[in-house]
Amino acid sequence: MPFENEFASYEPLRRILDNEKVQQLQDRLKVRAIEHDDETISEEITEKSQVEPSEYQPDMVLAIDGSYQAVKVENGFPGAEIGYVTVASVLILLEKIRELEREEFIDPKQFRETEKAATIDAVFPGCNVIVDDEDSAKSSMRRILFDELKNHIVFSEGETLLDTYEALLKIKLEQKSTPSRCPHDNCDAEFTYDYGEYQCPACGGKLYSSDAMRLHELMNPVGSNGEMYGQIMQTLEKLWLIHILRAFEKKGWLMTLRRVAFMMDGPLAVFSTSSWLTKAIIIELHRLNELAKKFTKQDLILLGIEKTGTFVNHFEDLDTTKEGVADKFPKQAALLLHDEYIKKNIIFSESLKPYGKDTYFGRKFFYKTSLGYKIVPSVAFFNEYQQNLTTARPNQFTRLADVMSLLDQVVSSRYKNAVTPLVSAHAEASIPLNLGRRIFEDIAREIREQS
Repeated sequence: MPFENEFASYEPLRRILDNEKVQQLQDRLKVRAIEHDDETISEEITEKSQVEPSEYQPDMVLAIDGSYQAVKVENGFPGAEIGYVTVASVLILLEKIRELEREEFIDPKQFRETEKAATIDAVFPGCNVIVDDEDSAKSSMRRILFDELKNHIVFSEGETLLDTYEALLKIKLEQKSTPSRCPHDNCDAEFTYDYGEYQCPACGGKLYSSDAMRLHELMNPVGSNGEMYGQIMQTLEKLWLIHILRAFEKKGWLMTLRRVAFMMDGPLAVFSTSSWLTKAIIIELHRLNELAKKFTKQDLILLGIEKTGTFVNHFEDLDTTKEGVADKFPKQAALLLHDEYIKKNIIFSESLKPYGKDTYFGRKFFYKTSLGYKIVPSVAFFNEYQQNLTTARPNQFTRLADVMSLLDQVVSSRYKNAVTPLVSAHAEASIPLNLGRRIFEDIAREIREQS
């Protein structure tokens, strides 16, 4: 580790590059074989004009994005910190935006009224932070996580976020219930996950239904906990999505969803210790989608948008010629990805298990918009055929034509690989102007009035 204000010279860099071991390792590296030339790629591309749109197009987008920040606290213990996590929901009224775009001059006040935002916020203990009568920072974090799930709710009446989570936990326990180890220090007893708050049969310590996500296992007891806060944030984002959909079901408002598209920052996936939620989410989304289709006659639109990463980098490569000239990929066209292509060209793997089998509830594709912007979306699947990654046919990507049209409308020229609803949602999550305000009911009312 360097000293403060110390910078490396060029000599160590030269020594590394000339090192014999580095050169030997380079000689052993597996190099991707370029199996897809321009002609092959063009054959696999799906033009927007080749797919049929649905009868109803979404004119509202509900974007969900989160943010977290580690904050040092003064409690007498070194390295003590808390994690501040926010999740923002922003409703974008596309129809009002289209009306304003027809005017010569757009009134900024009217444009601001095309967005309705709400945020939920939570603070989680990190290293050396103990609350109430808990005996460790890990126990404190487990307690706070359970309380936060119990305290957040979309509508003033209805199920809590904890109820939504426990509905997913029920799916897990009904499918497979394996014993787990007590999370309390000095206790290694086995127990079976349950609902609500209960006790360890051996040590009598408090246990919570939220322990099944095992997010407390990510806690670093001697340093910063950025990874844990990040995973909490991403997990809350996915739970919030299901929470909103279930709330609309209980209100009898599923018919209104024909006009709403949902967007999330990042892929449609749950990683790390809470990845088991993926299978439960797939089952729950299938149930909710089938209920909504009875009224809407079409699938829901649930999108994840990736701004960075290996898929984004690969799309950049596909769009660039060997001479380094960009804009090779055709506009208003998509490359639909299947398992073989992903493993041979993006994420090397010789595994027989399909890519993302245990973590994804959506599948990815590349799309270049009408203005030439490149987007890497993932779209939720609702049945085994859509989920089957051995093939990549247009009808395996939910409402592909509608998604293409939507991306043409909401792509952002302000940021690379971004869409405007998520830009707004991230701004709300990063700077929570509506912190503590329960205005999601206003958002829901707006959806109802527009329907």
